[in-house]
Amino acid sequence: MKPIAITLGDPAGIGPEIIVKAFRDGSAALAGCFVAGDLDCLRRGAAAVQQGQAGVPIAVIEAPAQVLDVPPRCIPLLQVVAPQPLPPLGEVSAAAGRIAADCVTWAARAALRGEIAALVTAPLHKEALAAAGVRFPGHTELLQAEAAAFAGRTVADMPVRMMLASDELRTVLVSIHMSLRDAIEAVSFDNVLQTIRIAHASLSAVLGRKPRIGVAGLNPHAGEGGLFGREEVEVIAPALRAAQAEGIDALGPFAPDTVFMRARSGGGRAGEFDVVVAMYHDQGLIPVKYLGVDKGVNVTLGLPMVRTSPDHGTAFDIAGSGRADPSSLLQAVQMARLLAAGPVAVSCA
Repeated sequence: MKPIAITLGDPAGIGPEIIVKAFRDGSAALAGCFVAGDLDCLRRGAAAVQQGQAGVPIAVIEAPAQVLDVPPRCIPLLQVVAPQPLPPLGEVSAAAGRIAADCVTWAARAALRGEIAALVTAPLHKEALAAAGVRFPGHTELLQAEAAAFAGRTVADMPVRMMLASDELRTVLVSIHMSLRDAIEAVSFDNVLQTIRIAHASLSAVLGRKPRIGVAGLNPHAGEGGLFGREEVEVIAPALRAAQAEGIDALGPFAPDTVFMRARSGGGRAGEFDVVVAMYHDQGLIPVKYLGVDKGVNVTLGLPMVRTSPDHGTAFDIAGSGRADPSSLLQAVQMARLLAAGPVAVSCA
């Protein structure tokens, strides 16, 4: 397999620290991985983790393929941004936002050119992106724009969706980074049907069979037949029928306070559904994160490349303390390796 790039994340947050800890604690799992980032930022993260103790050395490489020549128990780093003063830890800054965005942009383009097998993105801070003048609110939108430009298509012609996945539960979101008011407006026939299609195509490739898709309602009790809202009757159910007519195994809309429990796997028992389509960001992410932030992995579906990420943020409050947990990053690397091994990067226009 080609190398996997791990982007630095916001250098004012815990990204560099969890990367160092991941290489220190899970070096076998990170074979063939390298950091797309900045040497000084990674060195600062290493100093925070090491606390004066012997740490993991950093080996600077000139190209992704050189990762195979790096000795064991070293962190391969490719300098993908211009060296610059370190931004302050634990603070939103334009400098940190620019470094984070440039690392992701470099990795996305390398993946699109076929130079790397996948990218795993350490967390960035959306306010820092905005301060840096980045016109995208997060990873998903930035990667979508890069992929569309590479393919010579419009962003609208390359729809993507966020999936949060753990061993127990998967959810795919109709909308992501927008206000709740705007998210409700985004529950349209086209958006719901498109989300179901993307979930079906991507998970069919992962599972080797049709996925069983449960679709959550928007309103309490899934609208209770229109008593608590008409979206289920007028939007979600018609989109479901259209998906079923295409041969997709999708059922619902179900009450959002129970459908996630029905889909949960555990104790040797498979859930009723392989994935739940949720109507908005928090509806779908809270259940997965409640089961364990250290277990969840963010996967972008619909891209012509593999991208995964930890399911937590930059944790500015503990940045520099060395206390950050790398478990979710390690899970994201394992997921990226699994996805890169199969034909899972399915674009669903």
